[in-house]
Amino acid sequence: MNVSTSEPIEAALALLGRQGTYRVLRALLGGPMRFGELQSVTRLLPRTLSLRLKEMDAMGWVIREQFAEVPPRVEYRLTPAAEALEPLLQAVETWAKDHA
Repeated sequence: MNVSTSEPIEAALALLGRQGTYRVLRALLGGPMRFGELQSVTRLLPRTLSLRLKEMDAMGWVIREQFAEVPPRVEYRLTPAAEALEPLLQAVETWAKDHA
């Protein structure tokens, strides 16, 4: 399923509603992480995590940084745009506790 739509709000909500997006956002709000660390924290299958990271990268929410080291090292971190979602996530968490 493609998250691109003609309306930015629809694209953002579609991605936020996908399995694992919330968990990845929550994990990366704590700072950069490697794929294995993200997988351990989020408990997502590797394929699902990889898809979410690619989608989040396409939306401008995640930066994938590859370091020129041996062995190769890749870290993922949130962009300022994704970090700005934190108050929204907190509000939804509060709402879910009160109403879900």
